Amino acid sequence: MSGQRHPADMEVAIVGGGPAGLTAAILLAQLGIDARVFERRSTTSRLPRAHLLNQRTMEIFESMGVAGDVYTMSPPQDNWHRVGWYTSLAGDLPGQGKEIGHLPAWGGGPDRDRYAAASPARYANLPQMRLDPLLRQHAEARCPGQAYFNRDVRAIRQRGGYVELDIAPTGSGAAETVTARYVIAADGGRLCSRLLGVQMIGPTQLLDMVTMHMTADLSQYAWDDEVLLYYFIDPHGQGTFRGALCAMGPDTWGTRSREWAVHQAFAWGDPAAKDQDLLQARARDMLGIPDLPMAVHAVSHWEFEGVTAERFRAGDVFLVGNAAHRHPPTGGLGLNAAVQDVHNLAWKLALVLRGRAGDALLDTFHTERHPVDHFNVEHSVRNAGGHRRVAVALGQSPDNSIEQGWRAIDKWLEDSPEGEARRAAVAEAVGSNADDYSQLNVELGFAYENGALIPDGTPRPAGCHPLRDYIPSTRPGHHLPHAWLHGPTGRVSTLHLVPTGGFALFTTGEAACAWRDAATTAVNRTGVRIDVVAVGPDGDAEDLDGTWQRLRGSSAHAVLVRPDWHVAWRVRTLPADPSAELGGALTSILNRKDVHG
Repeated sequence: MSGQRHPADMEVAIVGGGPAGLTAAILLAQLGIDARVFERRSTTSRLPRAHLLNQRTMEIFESMGVAGDVYTMSPPQDNWHRVGWYTSLAGDLPGQGKEIGHLPAWGGGPDRDRYAAASPARYANLPQMRLDPLLRQHAEARCPGQAYFNRDVRAIRQRGGYVELDIAPTGSGAAETVTARYVIAADGGRLCSRLLGVQMIGPTQLLDMVTMHMTADLSQYAWDDEVLLYYFIDPHGQGTFRGALCAMGPDTWGTRSREWAVHQAFAWGDPAAKDQDLLQARARDMLGIPDLPMAVHAVSHWEFEGVTAERFRAGDVFLVGNAAHRHPPTGGLGLNAAVQDVHNLAWKLALVLRGRAGDALLDTFHTERHPVDHFNVEHSVRNAGGHRRVAVALGQSPDNSIEQGWRAIDKWLEDSPEGEARRAAVAEAVGSNADDYSQLNVELGFAYENGALIPDGTPRPAGCHPLRDYIPSTRPGHHLPHAWLHGPTGRVSTLHLVPTGGFALFTTGEAACAWRDAATTAVNRTGVRIDVVAVGPDGDAEDLDGTWQRLRGSSAHAVLVRPDWHVAWRVRTLPADPSAELGGALTSILNRKDVHG
């Protein structure tokens, strides 16, 4: 029964101390929830792993007090907003050391203005081996002594009202049983989904991807100071990309980056993937620098797959991040989706634990996030084929010999009608990858069609390009549009006016009095915070350039926004009884029908 005490040692146990688990700990601590993290490793990740942090994630990090540190550790803006395709960085053959093409990426170049208009936060780039320790530092400051590393979860048992976990020091045989009201499984899919009997749906073992984290001086070879990510296409790639190179900083970036991550693809089960001498030799050959000195820090393997959990809620356990969905890194959506999963879940857990919402509100975590995350999985798998289009346009094929492949590249360079035609085809193939690197609507435009919201029957806004064209909307389920308003303390984003753990009701100055009375009644009845934000000359903030009025649209006299900045409800005109309308909407959104006391 919501709001009652349960025989539990803690309110929320978080299994996994990666970005999803540590973000969950910080968000729940902000909401006053007793949450504890249990991580099997002795410390945070030492591997590069994910590195792109999109605007939605940075909005969340800003609300957590983490964004400033992330931006400080990210590269300068002009050292990483481009992706390029190359035959190699150097080499003796005529076709080696050539740029095939490049694209602006992650809000850079011609995309800069539209990305800046979409969010008060900007993209960031920070390898996970540096992000995770930062999140741990913030988590331990928020909830001291609540992050337990070197702890293995051995078993999970649901007891109808709480969950038992058997936890032991990593490598030890002695387990202790602890209890939690709810559990967040953020263990990367290593254990919890299997213990819970949750199946992962989708293709697996597509490739064995090997990442080699190294220090090397490439400053005389990597000539484009704006490129962060290099893809290599040559005859050894057999009709697709051969591998990739990503700058890792940490103190110098662009061509002067000291650390790099080299990614190589192998067929699943190929023993060559485990031969470290071969990996280094292949990396040097791919780069076209056979005598390159390199100091290898770590070699890691990750499975190229595209899977989604059949359900994100299993009783009182919730699967987030890689425990719920795993896919190729194309588009950089994995870590970002993990952070966004827990942002969706945290406020719901807090309201249910405090008796202000019904347990059925927690069902909406699956209802809302599963379609979004499943789309991300399928989208990322599709995007992984973009390199193949470039290779095919370049004349590369698995049926070609190495010599035939280099002759095809020579044709691409040739000053002839055939060479001109091939260059045009290659340029078109490179441009088609903008679905991966300029996918603003994928990153910011996703919407929840059902869940903790009240649909109003209006259609989704549609742009010319469904992946790239982000159209802000106050339609229920969509992210609150960002607009700069001017208040008593200066410029403020609409997002910054939504209180932590509470709702915001945006309306006009003329209707503010009626809605404030309605909000007071709703707060007194539910205990849920609702801040009324009147926008207008006599309101709380002014819309000096008309951006908010344009983005709000004619269908939105009043807009109710959830703690995670998604629109929950809107009305076109002032109702005859605002208190009844707002109260009814809030009861439905929070599933308060099963709240007692």
